Amino acid sequence: MTNFEFCNPVKIVFGKRTIQRLPFLIPEGSKVLMVYGGGSIKKNGVYQQVKEALQGWNVTEFAGTEANPRYETCIQAVEIIRAKNIDFLLAVGGGSVIDAVKFMAAAVYFTGTDPWDIFTKAASIKKAMPFGAVLTLAATGSEMNERFVISRESTQEKLSSASSKVFPQFAIMDPEVTYSVPANQVANGVVDSFIHVIEQYLTYPVNAKVQDAFAESLLKVIYEEGIKVLDNPYDYDIRANLMWAASNALNSWIGQGVPQDWSSHRLGYALTVQYGLDHAQTLAVILPGVMTYMQKEKQAKILRLGEVVFNIIEGTPEERMQKTIEQTEGFFRQMGLKTRLSEYNIPESAIDLLVEPVKRMGWKLGEHVNIDWQVAREIFLLRK
Repeated sequence: MTNFEFCNPVKIVFGKRTIQRLPFLIPEGSKVLMVYGGGSIKKNGVYQQVKEALQGWNVTEFAGTEANPRYETCIQAVEIIRAKNIDFLLAVGGGSVIDAVKFMAAAVYFTGTDPWDIFTKAASIKKAMPFGAVLTLAATGSEMNERFVISRESTQEKLSSASSKVFPQFAIMDPEVTYSVPANQVANGVVDSFIHVIEQYLTYPVNAKVQDAFAESLLKVIYEEGIKVLDNPYDYDIRANLMWAASNALNSWIGQGVPQDWSSHRLGYALTVQYGLDHAQTLAVILPGVMTYMQKEKQAKILRLGEVVFNIIEGTPEERMQKTIEQTEGFFRQMGLKTRLSEYNIPESAIDLLVEPVKRMGWKLGEHVNIDWQVAREIFLLRK
């Protein structure tokens, strides 16, 4: 286990009817920009709860944040923030809305020519607006971390960044508000959070017993509760466990002092930009390919994953690894996600274009920094 420094300043308010706590979390007298997506919060009652909690506050609304938030949309919000002297942002939605608000919070104070440089040139974020989140979907963990991913339509890019300046000040998490989330989004959230843990766990052993045990417990919870939730959408305990597991899957805790991968995430960006696949859909396609191609490097952890999560304990190491990879892919399919490019009508001839960002950006991915564009191509070929 290597040295590390860690700070997570997010205040969590978890449980039933916690949205009513909003007035005690936002500084009194703030001019608030309430950011949300396509309007689902108006159908499930979350919008009304937020508005009632902030009755009497100066609240401006900004709707229309996309499922994969776009740079162009975020910049529109930044212009409103400046024009109306907004001093506090409130993200009401899932990870996409929270990611968008993180970028908005940073872009407002960006002093360079183009805030997109935060992604393409690693321009530093020196200051960001304060913001909080009301979470409506258990998935990305963005409510409790410093990471964000934005797409730019004009350049056909989807890129990520991170900064300690964009931790939310608070996150309200009421599992009951997830009852009305469509089944496909629930499934996406389960797969997304599962693979977030995998990216920080399925590498190679470094004797980090606490981190490994924490990651393994999260994988078990997400797997066991995930296969129940679609048949039991109104079970509070299932929803609560999945919501808290998703936050812990990517709040930086389990990744401290251990090697991390993230190649499945990076390779998946092109599938979203070029074919419109949901983030979790891209991961379900690519991860089994990464596991297969890198199984020698990941052998010890694949064997442990099979034993702890899927109870695969018989056979040779090679047989157990194969069963574990198959079981992982089977879990994604059990959640209703497709796992092959052909199932999305993506032909083999498209693979060169899919790996072009890896080649252009010069990425070397994976815990061993050995996945270049040529290896990425081989991984995509495994997923035809």
